[in-house]
Amino acid sequence: MKEALRYGALSLAVIVGLTLAIVPFAHSLIEQWSRHDVEQRSRLVYNSIQGSVVRAMADEAWERLGSIFESVAQDDRILAVGLCDEKGGLVEPTRLMPRTFSCEKVARSEAESFSNISSDGRHVLVGAFPIVDRARKAYLIVLHDLSFIDARSGEAQTFFVAALAGVALTIMGVSAVFAAVLLRGWMGALRLAVEEARFGGPALSGGRERSALDKEIQKLLREAEVGRVPIETGQIEWSPATLQNLLREALPGAEVLIVSNREPYIHNRSDGGVVVQTPASGLVSALEPVIRACGGTWIAHGSGDADRETVDERDRIAVPPEAPAYSLRRIWISEEEQDGYYYGLANEGLWPLCHIAFVRPVFREADWRAYEKINERFADAVAREAQTDDPIVLVQDYHFALAPRMIRERLPKATIIAFWHIPWPNAETFGICPWKERIIEGLLGSTILGFHTRFHCNNFFETVDRFVESRIDREHGTVTLGGHETFVRAYPISIDWPPKALAAQPSVEECRLQTRRSLGLASDVTLAVGIERFDYTKGILDRMKAVDLLLTLDPTLKGRFVFVQAAAPTRSRLPTYSRLQSEAQELAREINARHGDESYRPIRLVIRHHEPAEVFALFRAADLCIVSSLHDGMNLVAKEFVASRDDEQGVLVLSSFTGASREMAEALIVNPYNIQEMAEAIGMALRTPANEQRERMRLMRQRVRERNVYRWAGQMLIDAARSRQQRRILDIAEKNQRR
Repeated sequence: MKEALRYGALSLAVIVGLTLAIVPFAHSLIEQWSRHDVEQRSRLVYNSIQGSVVRAMADEAWERLGSIFESVAQDDRILAVGLCDEKGGLVEPTRLMPRTFSCEKVARSEAESFSNISSDGRHVLVGAFPIVDRARKAYLIVLHDLSFIDARSGEAQTFFVAALAGVALTIMGVSAVFAAVLLRGWMGALRLAVEEARFGGPALSGGRERSALDKEIQKLLREAEVGRVPIETGQIEWSPATLQNLLREALPGAEVLIVSNREPYIHNRSDGGVVVQTPASGLVSALEPVIRACGGTWIAHGSGDADRETVDERDRIAVPPEAPAYSLRRIWISEEEQDGYYYGLANEGLWPLCHIAFVRPVFREADWRAYEKINERFADAVAREAQTDDPIVLVQDYHFALAPRMIRERLPKATIIAFWHIPWPNAETFGICPWKERIIEGLLGSTILGFHTRFHCNNFFETVDRFVESRIDREHGTVTLGGHETFVRAYPISIDWPPKALAAQPSVEECRLQTRRSLGLASDVTLAVGIERFDYTKGILDRMKAVDLLLTLDPTLKGRFVFVQAAAPTRSRLPTYSRLQSEAQELAREINARHGDESYRPIRLVIRHHEPAEVFALFRAADLCIVSSLHDGMNLVAKEFVASRDDEQGVLVLSSFTGASREMAEALIVNPYNIQEMAEAIGMALRTPANEQRERMRLMRQRVRERNVYRWAGQMLIDAARSRQQRRILDIAEKNQRR
C-alpha cells in the first residue's frame, strides 16, 4: 500500500511538473493551428472572389467591388477586406477596416504573403494576394483579428490541466505495478501530443482498443481542434471551380475513385454509328468536377450497347470524349446478374423497404447472392484501379451497401465516403430485411456515411443500436464496429446552379405560349405540372385524385385548369411498375370522362422521357408544380422547379415526406396521403397573389443557389480531409507506442 502511495505521489509530482512545462507550449501549439486555419480561410476567400474582383476592376465598378468585399466581411472571423493599389492607396475598404491601417504596413510580393501587424490595439494577420487586371496590379487584402487565439488557448489549457489532474487521482488509487504502467503510457501519450503539433488535428479511435489515458488525450485534442470550423457557405459561390480549388488545397495529391451503378458517359449504337450520351444526373454534375481535378477513376456498370467496343483491353476509356481528364472503368454485368442484383435485391427489396410506400419488399436468396457477387466485383475493381494505398473512394447509393466493408478489407487505409441516396427507414421496418446485419456492417466499413437528412441519420443510429453490437456516440455522430469508427452525417443533395438546361431557354412568357400551343390550350388556361419517373413512391395516383376532388369541389375551374403529368417509364419489367402505369392511364381516363368533354381534358398524361430542356420549359410555363412523393430522400424535381423560375413566380406544392421540405418551408407543404388537404392546397396555389409568390419563390431560390450540388460534394470532401488528417495522427500514435 505504501509503495502504491509512493508511486501515486511520484506520479502526481511528475504530472504537475509536466503540466507546468506543457501549458506554455500548448499556447504556441494552438496559435500555430489557428494561424494555419486563418491562412487557409484567406486563400479560400481569394480563390472564390478573384474572378469577380478582376471583372469589377476592369469595369471600374467600384461600388460592385465594395459589395463583394462587404459580403465576404460578414464572416465573424474576417475583420476587414480591401484592395491596395499600385501606389499604396486603399480602395473600397469594408466598414470595420481599422483607421490606422495602411497599405505600407503590408508585405507584398509576386505571390501571396502574410504578415502580422498591430492596429488599434489588436493583433491582426494580413493576407495579401496579387490581382492583375490588364496593366494594373493590385493586392486583395484580407484582415483577420487574432484575439480569439488567447481565449481558445485558455480554454484548452484549462481542460488540459483538469484532464491531467483527473488522471493523477486515478493513478494514486492503483497498485504500484499498474501505476508504473500508466506512467509509461502517460509519458508516451504526452510525447505524442507534442509530435502532433505540426498536423493540427484530433486523434480518433483506430483499429484497436485504446487505453483510458489515450482517451483523455483524445478528448483534449478534440476540444482543442480548430479544423472543425465550418465553412460559411454564404461567402462562397459553390461551383465546379470551387470544388477543384478545395481539392487542391485540402487534399493535395489525393487519388479519387467513384463507384456508382450509373456511368457518366454511355456509348450506344445509332444509325450514324456510335453516339455518346450523358445521363441527366445531379450525381454526375456534382462529382465530375472532383474527379476531373484529380484525374481519378470512375467505376460503373457498362450499360450501353456499344460500351464494350469502345474500351481498351483493361475495360477503360478516357473521358470526357472532347477533353479526356479521367478514366471510366466499366464493369460488365450479365442479364441474369442484373435481374438479381439490380431488379431483384436493389429494386424489389431495398427500394420499397426504405421508401415505406406500402409495396411489400421481395427478398430472394438468389437475388442476395447476386447482390453480394456484384458488390465484390466492384470492390475488386477499386483495389485494382487504386494507385495508392489510401485513395478517397466515393461509393454511391443502395446498390452498393456491402462494398464499403469489402473495399476496407482490400484497402485498410482508404478514406471511404458512402452516400445513401434514398431514405433510411425506422429500425422496425428495416428489421424485415433478412440480411440486415450484413448490410449495416457493410455500410459501417465507410469512413463517412452520408444521408440526406438528420432524420435519416437518426433512423440509422436506431437500426444499428437494435441489430448490431457496436458503440454509438450520438454527440459526435459516430459508430464504432470492430475498432473501426464511422462518421454518420447529413449531406442534403441538390442541383447545379445555375442549371445547364436553363441556359438556352426562352423567356417565361414565350415558354407559356409555346407550351399551351403544343397542348392545344388557350393562353389563359391555368397549368399545373408534375414531372418524374413512373414510380409508386412519387404519389402520381394520389395527386390525380386530388385534381379530381378539386374539380368536384370547384366546378368553375373546369375548362380553365389543366394538370399535365409527365412521367418517364422506368423498371417496366417489374410487375409493380407496369401495373402503376396501367392504373394511371385508367384513372386519367375516368377523371377526364367525369369532368371533361371532347374539347377539354383536365388531365394530360404524357408517358415518355423528357430531356432536361423540355422539363425546364414545362416548369417555366406552369403556374404551379405538384411534388407529392409518398416518401423520398430529397426530391430534386422540387429544386429544379424553383431554379427554373427566374421570374420569381409560380407556386410549389410539396410533400412533407420529402427531404426538400426541410429546406423549402415557403412551399405549400402537404400530406400526400390526405387527398382533401392536397386538393385544398392546389386551390390555394391558384389563388396566391403575384407578390406573395414572389416572396416565397425568392427565398427558395436563394436557398437552392447557396446549397447547390457543389456544396454537397464540397462538404463531404472537407470531412474527408479532416479524417485523413486524423488518420495521420493515429499513425504517429501507433508508431510511438511500438517504440
